[in-house]
Amino acid sequence: MRDVIIIGSGPAGFTAAIYTARAGMNPLLIASSVESGGELMKTTEVENFPGFPDGLQGPELMANFQAQAERFGTEVLLDDVIEVDLKGDVKIVKTGAGQTFEAKTVILATGAAYRELGLPKEKELSGHGVSWCATCDGFFFRERTIAVVGGGDSAMEEANFLTRFASKVYLIHRRDTFKASKIMQDRALNNPKIEVVWNSEVAELLGEGKLTGVTLRDTVNGSTKNLELDGLFIAVGNDPRVWLVENQVELTAEKFIAVEGRSSKTSLPGVFAAGDVIDPTYRQAITAAASGCVAALDAEHYLSGH
Repeated sequence: MRDVIIIGSGPAGFTAAIYTARAGMNPLLIASSVESGGELMKTTEVENFPGFPDGLQGPELMANFQAQAERFGTEVLLDDVIEVDLKGDVKIVKTGAGQTFEAKTVILATGAAYRELGLPKEKELSGHGVSWCATCDGFFFRERTIAVVGGGDSAMEEANFLTRFASKVYLIHRRDTFKASKIMQDRALNNPKIEVVWNSEVAELLGEGKLTGVTLRDTVNGSTKNLELDGLFIAVGNDPRVWLVENQVELTAEKFIAVEGRSSKTSLPGVFAAGDVIDPTYRQAITAAASGCVAALDAEHYLSGH
């Protein structure tokens, strides 16, 4: 019987591992057979994580997280969790390799995946002109021409933020009205650096090894045209990875795991959640790491009381 099992291997999961390991809880962290390290493994330069003034690569940062967790005794398993039963006092976790583990507590740090457009070259050009995070990558597009895809509050926020750096920001939306709140729409529509491209969808990403532009398709008449760009930011939503637990723990209206206030406590005793799987708003490595710390402390306090 384990004291704690951590599911997920991003900043939240590994921070929870560091804290629980230092507390003598001997954590088992189940990463993934193919996506260990989380979304930062897809990020090139990380310049805004405290303590690294010269920046570093996303995979390098996650390797540091893992090394620190293992230094204190975390066991890392590269396998996929395929089933959990979290409702009883004993939490049961099953993996794709056929192993079954039992634990007194579980920390869910499964993250959230940025929703993709589903286009060829999208993964290839990720980090090479295509991004899902303006606060992460906007700095690299000073005085460049870029575009944001989307029509919700996130897209408006990203477009406005990117005008701090870019000389021109196109806002591409497949309809003739936004679904964003009025205040967010007004900010975007009144920004002189933003030009809205209505009734348009990205049909193709252009460039070899680096984005050079996109082909836009008119959603009304089907015509196409090319738009030269240095960067494309995709803001069409994200999907929290909750399929393992969606029928066991309470979710928010946006399908993120619900927690009590600023804690990591879910609707099930002994089950805690941290990182992007509880956070539709900030989605930063540093905030995920902070909530991983919270989850570790909550799990430790839970065990001491039981």
